[in-house]
Amino acid sequence: MHRIALIEDHDRLVSLVQRGMAAAGIAVDAFPGVEAAWHAVRAAPYAAMIVDRGLPDGDGIELVRRLRAAGHRTPCLLLTARDALRDRVDGLEAGADDYLVKPFEMAELVARVRALMRRPATVRTLEVEYLGVRVVPDAGCMVCGEDTISLAPAELQILICLLQAQGRTVRRATLESAGWGVGTAVTPNAVDVALHRLRRKLAAFDANVGLVNIRGHGFAVRALDATA
Repeated sequence: MHRIALIEDHDRLVSLVQRGMAAAGIAVDAFPGVEAAWHAVRAAPYAAMIVDRGLPDGDGIELVRRLRAAGHRTPCLLLTARDALRDRVDGLEAGADDYLVKPFEMAELVARVRALMRRPATVRTLEVEYLGVRVVPDAGCMVCGEDTISLAPAELQILICLLQAQGRTVRRATLESAGWGVGTAVTPNAVDVALHRLRRKLAAFDANVGLVNIRGHGFAVRALDATA
C-alpha cells in the first residue's frame, strides 16, 4: 500500500514530512522511537521506512539491523545529521537502502522515497490498477477509461488496498489501518462512510465494477456480475 513508516521523535519534522508526503499521495505513520517502530513495522506491510538515526531509545541503525536480521526487506532511508563518510557507510552496511543528510529539501525526500517504492523487490508501482480502475496517488484520484474522480485521502488509501487485493476479500480492520494508520483513533462509522463514498464513486464510472460487502468477512472490488 502507499503508506510508509516514519521513525522520528521531533514533532515539527514529523508534521512537515506528513504534509509533504500527503501531497505526493503517500500516507505516513509516525513512531517516536526504536521499540514502537519495531513492533509496528513487523506487523504492517509498509511500502518504505524513513528512519532517523538519533532517537530517544537508540540509534535508528540498530532498528534497521534488527529488521534485516528478522528477514524484513522493507526499503529504508536513513535520516542523519552526520555527513561523515563512515556514518554513511555504516548505515548502508546495516541494511539501509539510502540516506539523506539533514537539513534537506522536502522535494528530495519525496523523490527518494518514491524511488524506493518503485523497486521491483517491493512491488510497488505507484499506480495500482484492477478491472480497468486505476488509482493515481499523485493526483489524488481514480481513473476508468476517460473518466476521472477525485478521492479523499482515506478513500485513496483504502482503494489502493482493495485494488492491490485483486478481487480478494480485505478485512475491515485492514481497510481501517490503510485509511487512517496504526494506532489512530477512528470514529466507529468512519470506515462505513469512506466505503459508502467509494461505492458511489465506483458506480459513477458505469463500468460494471463495484465495491462488494462479503458479509462476515470483509470487502472486495469485483466485477458486478461475479460477486457471488
